[in-house]
Amino acid sequence: MIVLAIDTAGVDCSAAVYDGKAKRLLGESTEMIGRGHAEKLMATIDAALEAAGCQLSAIERIAVTIGPGSFTGIRVGVAAARGLALSLGVESIGVSTLPVLAHMAPKEGSPVIAAMDAKRGEIYLQRFSATLEPLGEAEMVSLDGFRVLASSGEWRVTGSAAPLLSDPAAVTETDRFSISIVGQLGAEAKAAGKPKPLYLRGPDAKPQTGFAVSRA
Repeated sequence: MIVLAIDTAGVDCSAAVYDGKAKRLLGESTEMIGRGHAEKLMATIDAALEAAGCQLSAIERIAVTIGPGSFTGIRVGVAAARGLALSLGVESIGVSTLPVLAHMAPKEGSPVIAAMDAKRGEIYLQRFSATLEPLGEAEMVSLDGFRVLASSGEWRVTGSAAPLLSDPAAVTETDRFSISIVGQLGAEAKAAGKPKPLYLRGPDAKPQTGFAVSRA
């Protein structure tokens, strides 16, 4: 199965072509842009296809990161994935960023907590077994709750929130997600309907109240 993987959930705008049968990356394109995914994504996909020597018509599945991550970036990626899947007549798969982080961690034979600094004293996290099977759903917890959880067993902690265990005031780096692993997980996943954003926190921007204009 040839998978087109897309990631716009963080600071990167990434796309890759992954061969699920051979279990190898065929080509990728990644640019760290911070914002502006909507303007960059289609060119990034074209660059990944060119690097893979692959035509868009050869794609058999679309995999896209669904969060947690950038509210706007996730919407851009999911919309693009669903649109491409519809036009190509193929299935689309959502891939959470937390399993991606877990698979990026060194393989050391102990269970993993993938944890992202969500700011405001909150953490996005998910627990995984030593073989990287999920041990629960993705969730948002307080920093104190995260520190208690991480100290409750022989966990390997990966992701931007890891430094907060030793220094709650640490300045953390932005999480970045391996587009190759997005492709791998997308190839291995079972189809489960159209991908939807995984938001563990509501958007910062909210509509104003008390200023509604009456309509005729």
